[in-house]
Amino acid sequence: MDIGGREIERRVTRFKQACREAGIKLTHQRLEIFREMAQTQDHPDAESVYTRVRKRVPTVSMDTVYRTLWMLNDLGLVTTLGQAHERTRFDANLKRHHHFVCVRCGLTRDFYSDVLDALNVEESTKDVGRVESTVVEVRGVCHDCEKKGEKRRSSGNGAGSDPVAKESHLTRGGTPFFMENAARSFTMT
Repeated sequence: MDIGGREIERRVTRFKQACREAGIKLTHQRLEIFREMAQTQDHPDAESVYTRVRKRVPTVSMDTVYRTLWMLNDLGLVTTLGQAHERTRFDANLKRHHHFVCVRCGLTRDFYSDVLDALNVEESTKDVGRVESTVVEVRGVCHDCEKKGEKRRSSGNGAGSDPVAKESHLTRGGTPFFMENAARSFTMT
């Protein structure tokens, strides 16, 4: 799904309205952090947002990015993705959708499925709690990693010996963070 300019502006307008309604000051840094979230499809973690925003706003701090992302979560403008031990990733797509996650490189992309939207898990979870939403995360190998694996196999190296893939798993899930909730992923709602 391409995020067009109209959709980005719709998201930014919603963000501004939510800030006004919550009595939250709309700063340039907060706007740029949200704009980065609104225009991306790759469900970035806080470090990625920080790196991207810092190119435009050199004075932004990592602390401001974390606080803003959690504020956006509290306002219902983003949701978190992934398990608690992973880095937090964010998603600006508030439409009902699901996620494909590459197990080799960590690529995360939205996809839509009427079949998955129709899942009724309330009976299965009634002893645990009340279901508010269902988001399916499908894990597999993306096309780029598949192509890289084919090249390695044809050159005599097995796909399991890919040091880049192994490193990406170590850094994606194994990096400790200084904030309690920084090890989770986010999506836009």
